[in-house]
Amino acid sequence: MSDSVTILASNIVKLARGVRLRVDDVRGQTVLLAPERAMAVDEIAVTIVNALDGVRSIDAICDQFATDYNAPRDQIGGDVLKFVQELANRRMIEVVE
Repeated sequence: MSDSVTILASNIVKLARGVRLRVDDVRGQTVLLAPERAMAVDEIAVTIVNALDGVRSIDAICDQFATDYNAPRDQIGGDVLKFVQELANRRMIEVVE
């Protein structure tokens, strides 16, 4: 049974304490590091992680991405929410509000 929280588009989230992005020069990729775990991330994931500032809601971040990338808001919203939920499942983020 998982103890993770369900993430909503209205949530404001940030990386959990001790979680950070690092470039793994040996493997030539970026990883999200947390105590005793790591997750390889691509360029899109890095953009999302960097946007999780603990100030803006996921909705606001998705609105900005839709504008910045001239992409369908519904598709961006679904993809971002799915990725952020995965981070929550791995206990790599915390809900601020």
